[in-house]
Amino acid sequence: MGSGAVSEWRLIDSAPEGVVVNTIISDAGGLRNEQPLKRKGNLWFYPDMSMYVYYQPTHWKEAKPL
Repeated sequence: MGSGAVSEWRLIDSAPEGVVVNTIISDAGGLRNEQPLKRKGNLWFYPDMSMYVYYQPTHWKEAKPL
């Protein structure tokens, strides 16, 4: 998946608002849904703010510049 060790990731409650970050879900089901998202309140949006996702990521890390 390319997400590396979960230890590189921070818990989602510390994610900054309004900044694109890389997110994942990491739980008993494994690592999945890795993608860049932007938080606005309790919702997570695609970077262009066109749509929010219907799940809550569990971890985040800084997005690497393009």
